[in-house]
Amino acid sequence: MSERVDKIAIGSDHAGVKYKALTIKHLETKGIEVRDFGPFEDKSVDYPERIRPVAQAVARGEFPVGIIFGGSGNGEAIVANKIKGIRCALCWNEDSARLAKEHNNANMISMGQRMISEETVLKIVDAWLDAEFQGGRHLRRINQIEPDGSL
Repeated sequence: MSERVDKIAIGSDHAGVKYKALTIKHLETKGIEVRDFGPFEDKSVDYPERIRPVAQAVARGEFPVGIIFGGSGNGEAIVANKIKGIRCALCWNEDSARLAKEHNNANMISMGQRMISEETVLKIVDAWLDAEFQGGRHLRRINQIEPDGSL
């Protein structure tokens, strides 16, 4: 990875708690500081209430990146992308994660615990963290994402 990420915000809904815990352990073995925004058990919660604070912390610059989990990861990505300055990509394999960083400079990724294997989730995280934003034509396109042309 070109710029080492030293801290990550992470959160989930109840359907993503297991993969969130697995990912936290994996990141900590890499020396990355992780702030877990919860929940800490698989009791039913409303995902917008859990995901929004993660995305807001990344948008404020408290964390350079964030990772979120749910059952499918779709609703979580939608919530995160409502926050100005967040580019959250739903990832399902290593290629989707790598391209999320290389082409979209995604500062968050979302994954579905019900959609991918335990082995795949860690490969996705590593592929995303190891990828480098390519800039160039991709930067021009990213700058067009916000309606006012600014991020």
